This record gives sequence, C-alpha cells and structure tokens, in this order.
Amino acid sequence: MQSLNKRGYAYRPAERDDVAAAVELFNACSRHAFGRDHFTVNDVRSEWGTPGFDLASDTRLVFHKDRLVAYAEFWNLTAPYVRPWFWGRVHPEHRRRGIGSLLVEWAEERAHRSLPLAPADAQITLGQSVWEEDREAQALLIGRGYAVARRFYRMKTVFNGAIPEPVWPEGITVRTFDPDRDLEPVVRAVADAFRDHWGNVEGPVEQRLALWRQWIATDAEFDPQLWFLAVEGDEIVGVSLCRRADSEDPDQGWVNTLGVRRPWRRRGIALALLHHSFRELRKRGRSGAGLGVDATSLTGADRVYARAGMSPERTTIALEKVLRPGVDLRRTSL
Repeated sequence: MQSLNKRGYAYRPAERDDVAAAVELFNACSRHAFGRDHFTVNDVRSEWGTPGFDLASDTRLVFHKDRLVAYAEFWNLTAPYVRPWFWGRVHPEHRRRGIGSLLVEWAEERAHRSLPLAPADAQITLGQSVWEEDREAQALLIGRGYAVARRFYRMKTVFNGAIPEPVWPEGITVRTFDPDRDLEPVVRAVADAFRDHWGNVEGPVEQRLALWRQWIATDAEFDPQLWFLAVEGDEIVGVSLCRRADSEDPDQGWVNTLGVRRPWRRRGIALALLHHSFRELRKRGRSGAGLGVDATSLTGADRVYARAGMSPERTTIALEKVLRPGVDLRRTSL
C-alpha cells in the first residue's frame, strides 16, 4: 500500500474516533448502490468492539486530503479459523484508481498471517460479500481469482393487512428471552439450528458466548421482549431473535436470527415464530419487517419466508477464494 502515498493518499488502521467518518463513507457507498443509507454509528461501534477484533491489525483506512475515502476490515475470530472474511468499501469518487485492489491485497496478506491458527490439513477459504448492484467490486474480485459462491436475499414484508395468528404444534409454546438464564441455551440452540446453514463451520460455544454477550451489551436495538423462544418443556427448539428497528429503515423491525433445530423441523414452527414476531413488532408500531436469508437455503428457509408473505428486496453476492487447499470443514450440502 506504499504506492498510495505517491498519489496523495494516506492510510492507517482505524481508531475509535473514526467511527462517524467510517459510517459516512459506508453510507455514501450504499446510496450510490441502491439509494439509501444502510449503516448506523451504533452498529459500527458495536462491531468494532467485538472481542478479538483488533482495529490496529484488522482494519485499514485510506484518506485523501484528510477525508476518509476507503476502508477494509478482516475477520477470523472463531475456531477452527478456516473461513476468514473481509469487507471493504471505496468511495464512488475514488474508484478505478487501484485502491480497491490494494485493500484486497492487504486482506489476503492478513489472512495468510492467520493460517497457522487453522488445522494443518484444513482448506482455508477467504470470503467477501458485495451488493449485487456493485458491479465494479464484483469485477475486481473475480479478476483476482474469487468466484461467486452464493447469493443472499434481503427480504421484507409490509404489515398492510391482518397477520395470521401463529399455529403452534402440539406441545410447543412460545416465551421471551430471560437474560439471566437463557443466553447459553439460546446460543447452543442457534448453533444447533444453523449446523445446516450453507458455509457453517462448527466451533466452540464458549467463543460464541463471548461474542453474543458483547452484541447484547452494545446493540441499541436489543430488546429481550423481542427475542422469542419456541420451547417444548424446558427445551429450546427454535428462536426468532428480533431487533426493534432495522438499521436501514427505522420504521421496520428486523428478524436478526430465526432457526429451528433439526429434530423439530417440518412442523410449522418457523412459520409460527414468524407470524408471532410480526404481530409483536406491529404492536410496537413497526410498519413491516425484514430479514436476511440464503437465496437457495439448504433447509428451505427462503420458501418459508415467502409463505409468510415476504419477498426479496435486494441481493448480496458472496464470493470466495481458496487460499489453501485441504479438507473442507464447511457445510455445503445436506
């Protein structure tokens, strides 16, 4: 990245005080792609505080005349460390100047430094996701050896008419999250439910617990009364963990995590959780709800959401590059 200096650019790691400038950059890119802001200061500040995420080693900022014009971050926080991921943005006014390529090079170098963390025989795949509208980013990554691996939908529904009353299978009831006793059981239930999610890699629950504790403590939209647990007796069999507001549309609620554990699937629990969540969000004044989903979900989640009246609003493309061949520990099929 030294070549940036010769063109009037400066670069350094992010610092806590950079969060507002970073959000302005991110939203300039989202407005360019699809016409609206997508990020909030609270969300980015929360992410930067994630346990194990080190701004000094895991971020790079690029400035032009003291204005932040590009950003990249690298993530690889949970064992077995085989699926590192990076994310970056370049301001529309500063594209096609080689900045994006240099940030990708930095991310790949950072990923190579983390290879010793993974099992010696494991395949390491570096991932990145871009909005479908961002053709320049797709072309850049494909030109550097990345391939399209998956598509994900942002789906939404508008609460125009009556929301069906949830129909619970016999023996299944719903209750809300109790922060004093439910966190570890919820994290374990989510890990179990998402075993069959494309790309999932199983890892230690202890690491996930630390991440969840931080997210709950720092998410301004967290409300335990909007975390709905489907239970059979004392067993958590499914969850719908909602945020009060979507970062992109504050009038809309957001279903952050919805999953049903394998033994309890195909019984209508996911649809019942969705209907219950929608009704509760509307009681709180939300005009609709959104969520993210694998466009070709291995478990058919996208079809369940369509049955609940949701439709795709936007597509994100996941691209990947194999950094080291080996045993693929990711879930790719059922």
